[in-house]
Amino acid sequence: MRKMMVGVALGLATGAAQAGIPLLNYDCPMNLSVHADEGGPVYINGKEAKLKKFNDNAYEARGQGVIISITITPDGGTDVSYTGKGGANGVCQPAESE
Repeated sequence: MRKMMVGVALGLATGAAQAGIPLLNYDCPMNLSVHADEGGPVYINGKEAKLKKFNDNAYEARGQGVIISITITPDGGTDVSYTGKGGANGVCQPAESE
């Protein structure tokens, strides 16, 4: 019984420690828009991107000919950047709400 309780407690702790994709609305150079609801998926210009998770704080979304790098900072913020064809790259900015 004790082993089962320890296993359940570890499972709950692991689930709580796993961060997911946060709510994202970013604009990037080259007329790119990046959106995700909390937990994903990630959309680039309205089309679902292929998502790769490196760890709880680093993700990569691929689609529309670009790679979007998403990093969750220690303070809970988000840094988003892109890499495109021909070495194009840059930092994305939070989208302005209308």
